[in-house]
Amino acid sequence: MNVTLAIARREWASLFRLPVGWVTVALFLMLCGSVFALAVLNPGMAASQRAFFGAAGWLLLPVVPAISMRLFSEELRSGTIEPLITSPVREGSIVLGKYLGAAAMLACMLAPTLLYSLVLWRVSARPPELGPLMAGYLSLLLPGLFYLSLGTKCSAFTANQTLAFLATLFILLLLLLGSALLPNLAPLTWRPTLAYLSFDARIQDFAKGVIDPRHAVYFVGASIPPLLLAGVALRARRLA
Repeated sequence: MNVTLAIARREWASLFRLPVGWVTVALFLMLCGSVFALAVLNPGMAASQRAFFGAAGWLLLPVVPAISMRLFSEELRSGTIEPLITSPVREGSIVLGKYLGAAAMLACMLAPTLLYSLVLWRVSARPPELGPLMAGYLSLLLPGLFYLSLGTKCSAFTANQTLAFLATLFILLLLLLGSALLPNLAPLTWRPTLAYLSFDARIQDFAKGVIDPRHAVYFVGASIPPLLLAGVALRARRLA
């Protein structure tokens, strides 16, 4: 566990040592701040951040691949992956450490947006309810962690950061569009199963203020297979 945390700290610090980390965070916060100012801070409207959570959820689609694209791709390109995979550290510890470092970066990116809630709480005649706020942030954090697991897997399979970014973004768009459209287009016998597997509906539930533990279990469980595949990719490189 100490090795995993050491890798996580190293990865988190490296993301802030590069301009791409700061630029990604700055652009995300700038766009989120614009949405908050234009769509949430409206006099006479109910104190709700639902519009912000909806827009921020879509903004995570390009932002998360930008965070995860270099996790393994940069090390594969520069050759620094060799000392790592030849060290007496298990593949699972390496993958989990890098994933946790990227997850910490995601948390640092979302943390400043808590100020929006404080502003809304301050200026609203009727403060927003705490439950919908918590559910809204879960609608960003839990899917974001799932997106990171996919990005980690894509990064482990290629030394090209651009390819890792595009592959992650393409997979996410396919999953979102598929989970939103297939339950309505599939035969009637398949619709209940596809609706259950859809994560678009679960994101919408969180955004509406519905906190269902089953949704959290779903996203956590969905994040495991991509991380296992990343470990398989590292194992294959170690044995090659």
